[in-house]
Amino acid sequence: MLTLEFWSTLLSIIFIDLILAGDNAIVIGMSARKLPKEQQKQAILWGTVGAVAIRICATVLVVYLLKVPWLLAIGGLLLLWIAYRLLSQEEEHGDIKAGNTIWASVRTIIIADAAMGLDNVIAVAGAAHGNVLLVALGLIISIPIVVWGSTLFIKLLNKLPWIVYVGSGVLAYTAAKMITHEPSFGHLFEDNEAIRWTFIAVAVLIVIAAGLWSNLVKKKTEAGREHGASL
Repeated sequence: MLTLEFWSTLLSIIFIDLILAGDNAIVIGMSARKLPKEQQKQAILWGTVGAVAIRICATVLVVYLLKVPWLLAIGGLLLLWIAYRLLSQEEEHGDIKAGNTIWASVRTIIIADAAMGLDNVIAVAGAAHGNVLLVALGLIISIPIVVWGSTLFIKLLNKLPWIVYVGSGVLAYTAAKMITHEPSFGHLFEDNEAIRWTFIAVAVLIVIAAGLWSNLVKKKTEAGREHGASL
């Protein structure tokens, strides 16, 4: 725990949790929105406790699964896609139903978080490189920030959109490191640091460039539609 690598990895896990927390914050807010204000805090608290417990168990399971041959590389490729999706795709949350009671809201928060948390689980498990303590600490530290600071963080993302690109870059970096740590590729990356870091850098640049290009195309398409509608 006294090494620089431990603390830098822990910080990257916390940052990954926060950058992927937008969906979780929306889920929490929408699930408890019909409750009286005095009950909303209770629903959010207990729903988050349940979601954290499930998330830690799922992440620890994935940490061990990633030791199976080729799963580390597959997980890395999936995380590269998640990093790109973070930049290019807006999520839909209209199917999340608000609960009318505390426990109905708690149940909705837990179920929705579990269903939507795959990206978070894979990212954290990959960044932790088999260290279960890092997984638990990262989630435990970041969850209170998500619960009580989610609205602030979402506002920050809206004001500073480049933070999303930084987050996507961190995810792509984590994904590329997962792929280079795949034992089956040991002969390719272990003995050649230049190839390993070149691969990581290229993966990060490709994901960010693809996200920028996708957003540019989307803006041009929307502008064309608005122009056509005004004619």
